[in-house]
Amino acid sequence: MSIADAIARLDFRPPAFRPGHVWLAGAGPGDAGCLTLDVLSALAEADCVVYDALVSEAVLAAAGKAERYFAGKRGGKPSTEQEDITRRLIALAREGKRVLRLKGGDPYMFGRGGEEALALAKAGIPFRVLPGLTSALAGLAGASIPATMRGINKAVVLATGHAAGTDEDLDWAALAKTGQPIVVYMGLKNLPLIAPALVAGGLAADTPAAVIEHATTPRERVVVATLGTLANEAETAGIAAPALIVIGGIVSMRAELRG
Repeated sequence: MSIADAIARLDFRPPAFRPGHVWLAGAGPGDAGCLTLDVLSALAEADCVVYDALVSEAVLAAAGKAERYFAGKRGGKPSTEQEDITRRLIALAREGKRVLRLKGGDPYMFGRGGEEALALAKAGIPFRVLPGLTSALAGLAGASIPATMRGINKAVVLATGHAAGTDEDLDWAALAKTGQPIVVYMGLKNLPLIAPALVAGGLAADTPAAVIEHATTPRERVVVATLGTLANEAETAGIAAPALIVIGGIVSMRAELRG
């Protein structure tokens, strides 16, 4: 049975993508296999796609002849200003286009999707949100690290490391005291600040830790170390963004699951 036959058997009926509407969609962590049916359908119907840097060419290919607008949005790289992105979404919608705003991961998970949805609502632009697989879950699964494991954790903390060392920084000591695994988005550059802050908060320096570069894609690389050594190990390996940082006992499962 083909994939088309399998989809037909689902009786999948996506809602109509109407002119003048904006759909905020998550493309998942990178691999085209992580796309949802809703997002794939939207790619096929969109007149234009406003996409982030983390969206792969393989995913964009599904958009066919739709107009493409690059919106940057990668940590540490030149990016389009958020206000400019929002203005473009509104302008394209007012031209009667079916506008797909395509983001890596999930729009509402550190993707500023909430800000864009609010701006569209205030401008009177009809919109819909299409969830995507966030890299903290899909990326860990692909790297053989279960996000939760009986006997190891009862929760998992998702955090952003983008603001580490600034006035908007998280209370890393408080997160350390939870004793639960922490998955850090956009934190590679600030890992030398984050790791000591967690240790100072009471998390043992020998806590298992890993960094996952280009999760789920053919370029994926995984470095496993400890909280105390991860920053140096990642630098030695030449790990670059986009990368996820995982800290906690769940990391120790990788070796067992990979045999």
